[in-house]
This record gives sequence, structure tokens and C-alpha cells, in this order.
Amino acid sequence: MEENRIAKLLSQQGIPRLHTTLGAVLFLAWPAVVEQIMITLVQYVDTAMVGSLGSAATAAVGLTASTTWLFNGFLNAASVGFSVQVAQHLGAGRETEAKKVTWQALRFVGIFGAAIGLLALALSFPLPTLLGAEESIRGDASLYFRIIACAMPFTLGANMLSAAIRCAGDTRTPMILNILINLLNICLNFLFIYPSRELTLFGHECSVWGAGWGVGGAAFASGLSTAVVFLLFVLVLFRKRSPIRISLKERFSFERTCLSAVWRLGLPVALERATVSVAQIIITAVITGIGTTAVAANHLAVTAESISYLPAYGVAVAATTLVGQAVGAGRKDLAKRFARLVTWIGILVMTFGGLLLFCLAPQLIRIFTSESEVVALGTQVLRIVAFAEPLFGASIVASGALRGDGDSKGPFFISLATMWGVRITLSFLLAGSLGLNGVWLAMAAELCVRGLIFMVRLYRGRWLNIDLFQTKKS
Repeated sequence: MEENRIAKLLSQQGIPRLHTTLGAVLFLAWPAVVEQIMITLVQYVDTAMVGSLGSAATAAVGLTASTTWLFNGFLNAASVGFSVQVAQHLGAGRETEAKKVTWQALRFVGIFGAAIGLLALALSFPLPTLLGAEESIRGDASLYFRIIACAMPFTLGANMLSAAIRCAGDTRTPMILNILINLLNICLNFLFIYPSRELTLFGHECSVWGAGWGVGGAAFASGLSTAVVFLLFVLVLFRKRSPIRISLKERFSFERTCLSAVWRLGLPVALERATVSVAQIIITAVITGIGTTAVAANHLAVTAESISYLPAYGVAVAATTLVGQAVGAGRKDLAKRFARLVTWIGILVMTFGGLLLFCLAPQLIRIFTSESEVVALGTQVLRIVAFAEPLFGASIVASGALRGDGDSKGPFFISLATMWGVRITLSFLLAGSLGLNGVWLAMAAELCVRGLIFMVRLYRGRWLNIDLFQTKKS
């Protein structure tokens, strides 16, 4: 099993050879990378299905995307707060404590998930107007976000349990279930987006039922598929043999130590995501002022760009797990080796992704729409950001490594400085004269600055080597 392989590596004396370390990284990373690539491909299909309804439907979904990312950032912060504790406990051989954290994470899902969902639901009604959307897309945009808000408890649950299982060393199970959630989403899209219709299958005409809910159907399909997969994650947690397998016979209540660690780890992550997402919401408002075509092109370009950077998030999963368990085992030397190695892997992956993005930009946009204006504008901005992808990869993976080390404040301050000091400022300066191209030039500049700062911190900064539960080892 994956967790046994990590334990053997941590038990070795001295620094393992490069090929041994690289083997451990790749062993953990490849399922997460495959998962992210598959999710991206399915998201392409999902976006194309909405895009078939027209640019207004695409703009309605794209309008609330930044706000959805903001709320998902809070959910992700909670996941980080619990999952890093799981990694450090297991690295130190505290399996019972890891199970306690997992139980508390499951309880937390019900309380925090409901609270954040209700907040998002209340915001869904005035949101399109607050963002300055055109009257024609406000209704669909509000409906889409309202349904997504109702599904947020399940989104938190799926994210929370997925992260905990990964930090226990099992990246294959989350890969399988998260691919399933997206495949299920596509099937449900066919049923809920489109009306009943006649289809030709293998030369035979057949009737296919459809709800014909349009944009609302896309949101309902996403929410329902997330709920189903969350329940499967719960089943895995109770049934599959693993270091964090839990049982109804052995339940644990909330503990102050655990919740305090969640707060220390999660608050900076939440602030970081809030910083990035609020900045993106402001930029979305700027883009909305340019016009519906710009909103649609921006949303499709963001979706298309994800094929280049989501694999880096897969590598970042391995970084958090390996660094977290090394810190829990008191292996600061090995934590540094893991962190630097995975960051260079992230840069390599994103260099290839940037090349792919530049060469295939028009083809990627045409997956989602055939409207010539949207395709032309989306192609231009994708080719702008392609040059920033390698350093973007460095920031993604280095951030995951630093969190595994217990340092979630560093990524927050870096994001705060670059998003507001570079991206927002340049967006306001360039949008008036260059339109959407100016906004994406600002984004490319910010990604480069952020990546360089993360690399400096990784190689020149002070490593905290924080064990969240014991005094620092001498």
C-alpha cells in the first residue's frame, strides 16, 4: 500500500538517493495528476454542453465562477486544516490520533457545510446585480449559483474526505471517486440541461427524456453528482482498510487541540483564497463592463487554461502528503528534499502545459463555442498566459509543500501582495485601453511574480518544520 511505502522511506537513516525520493513522489503524484487531467477533460465537456445553449448561457455560468471559487476556498481551507493534521499524525506513528481527526472532520462537514451553504444561498439573489451583469443573464446566473449553494455541504464533505485519504497516503481512491463524480455529472447533464428529444443510436431512433432546465439543469447535475460521490467517500472511510478507517463503535467528539490546529492552519488558507477570489470577483466586474462577449471568452479561456495547470495541483497533493509526513516523523532534511523536488516537477509539467496552451489555443476554445468573436478573443488571452505557466506551476506546488510543513501563512502573504499589488493594479490600468487582453496581461505578470517569490522562499526562506502537536524536536 502507498502509506507503507512512505513509512519505509521515512524510517531510513540519512537522505535517500535521488531516484528513491523521486520514485516516492511519482508513486503518490501520478494518481492525482491523472485525476486532475480527467477532471479537466470532463469539465471541458460540461462547459461545452452549457456553451451549446449560446454565449448568454456561458456568460451566466461564468459570471458567478469567481464567487464560487471564493466559497470553495473556504471549504478547501477547512480541508487543509484537518488533512495536514492527518499527515503529521501518521508520520509520527500516532494512528489513533489521526482517526480522531478524521472523525472530527466528518462532524465538521455537517456544521460548517450547512452554514456556508446558507450564506451562499442568501447571496445568490443579489449577486448578478452586484456584479453589474446585463439584465438578460441575471436570472440564469442567480439560479445557477443558488443551486450550487445548496450542494456546498456535499462539496465540503467530498473535499474534506478526499484530502484526508490522500494525506494518509492513498491517492488512488480519491482519483477513482473524483473521476466518477465528473462522469456522473456529464450523464446527468444530458438529462437535465436538454429537453426530451429523439436521438439516433447505432442506426436506430430512440426517445430520450430531458428536463430542459438549461443552465439550472447544469447546476443540478453538478450538485447531485457531488452528493452521490460524497456518500461513496463516507462508505470508503468506514469500509476500506486504511490507517484512518473509522467505526461507529469508536466515535470521537470535537477536541480543542484539533480545532485549534484547524484554525491555525485553515485561517491563512481561507484568507489566501479570499484574497485571490475577491480580487477575481473585482476583475470579473471589470470584464463585465467590457461586454457579454468578453465575459464568455474569459470564462471559456479560464476553463481551457485548466488543462495546463491542474496536473500541477496533482503534484501539489503529493507535496503536502510527503512533506507533512516527513515533518511528523521529525525528518526536516527529507521534507526539504521532497519540497524542492516536487516543485521542479511542477515547473516541468507546466512548461509542457504552456506549450500546449499556446499551440492549441483556438482548438481549445472551439471545443466550447463556435461563435467567431468569442473564439478569437479567447485564443488571444490563452496565448498571453501560456508564457507564465511554468512559474505558475512553481507557486502551486511550492504552496502545497509549505502547507505540509505547517506554513500556511507564507502562501497567504505572497498571494495578498501579488494579487492586489500586481494583478488588480495592472488590470485597472490596462483594461481601458486593451480590454480583456489587458486583464490577462496583468494576470500573466502576477503569476510570474508569484512563482518567483515562492521559489525564493523555498530555497532561501526559513523552514518551520512544525509538528502541530508536540514540541519541536531537537
